[in-house]
Amino acid sequence: MRKWILGGLGLLVIAAIAFFVLAPGIVENAQNKVQPVALNISPRALALQKTLDVADMHADSLLWKRDLLTRSTRGMVDLPRLQDGNYALQIFSSVTKTPKGQNYDGNSGDTDNITTLVVADLQPVRTWGSLLERSLYHADKLKRFAAASRGQMRVITSGADLMRLLVDRADPGRWPIIDASPLTNPPRKPPVGAMLSIEGLQDLEGNIANLDKLYAAGFRMAGLAHFFDNDVAGSMHGMKKGGLTPLGVAVVRRMEALGMVVDVAHASHQTVAEVIAMARRPLVSSHGGVQATCKVNRNLTDDEVRGIAKTGGVIGIGYWDAAICSTKPADVAKAIAYVRDLVGIDHVGLGSDFDGAVTTGFDASQVAAITQALIDRGFSDDDMRKVMGGNVLRVLIAGMVPGK
Repeated sequence: MRKWILGGLGLLVIAAIAFFVLAPGIVENAQNKVQPVALNISPRALALQKTLDVADMHADSLLWKRDLLTRSTRGMVDLPRLQDGNYALQIFSSVTKTPKGQNYDGNSGDTDNITTLVVADLQPVRTWGSLLERSLYHADKLKRFAAASRGQMRVITSGADLMRLLVDRADPGRWPIIDASPLTNPPRKPPVGAMLSIEGLQDLEGNIANLDKLYAAGFRMAGLAHFFDNDVAGSMHGMKKGGLTPLGVAVVRRMEALGMVVDVAHASHQTVAEVIAMARRPLVSSHGGVQATCKVNRNLTDDEVRGIAKTGGVIGIGYWDAAICSTKPADVAKAIAYVRDLVGIDHVGLGSDFDGAVTTGFDASQVAAITQALIDRGFSDDDMRKVMGGNVLRVLIAGMVPGK
């Protein structure tokens, strides 16, 4: 009998180990899918790509249990793939809570999918019941990746950091050595910046003082709401879809004072209007689309696009079906061209939503597919430099300066 008991316990231990080792990958493979589409990238696009400083305003890669310094067959983003795409900057978002049965039309904040993922990933116990601690853990996670990257990944927390990164990327002599072996001409790759953002300020846990804690941890952008209404703002996918709360008004003002960029992605139409009306700094919509080319409720109306542009801000165009009504690079370029024609070339950029539980047609290593699609639409080289990164970098350099 004792042998049977010990044998049963052994099987339970093995099963538990297998669960914690295998489950995160199984879950991510089910959520983050690349279903390849025809790319047809020309030599001209590849040559131009090598001269760009690509900047993407939104990826959820920190949510998953994956080493971002190692090329993976899972998801869409890691350092090697960012380097292949010639990225200067990837903004990594902290996702702390999503509702069960998540949809675009109406969700409450009464349930949470992320807690199960947090426990399955064996994250620190402090993160199991605290949304604030989940974001602080994500910040620590990114810093650990950067520290282990031998200079290839840099955490960006100021405009000065970003300008220094761009200077170093322009001079191959400043690129980090990626192989420590004693070679006469050791291989080098340009460094990639990594910046922290927040997807929904439910992680404030109702306390504006926690915004300063998040700023101290390195967060320099934040979306006000995600898939449900919170105590800061209404969500486009919430039950009431209201506007800013009194706390939300104070939060927007505090973000501007600290030098945190305000992101209206996922916010209700009422919230977007109220934030545009009170904004003193450039706003962004980090990831999504426009209703004119893809009529989905979370996408921006023409008036919202005009309002964001009026602040000097940028609209980030995503790559998944609900953003562009397909996963084709040509439809990314179609939405980009629409924003350009409506408000000018200076107010549109990239916001992939890579690793955000979406399906895309390509990953970060293949972002030259968008460059090709812009070439196909007749964009000039200078305009492509703005779209592929220049506009986002400009807004961030200005937006991270503390204000009044």
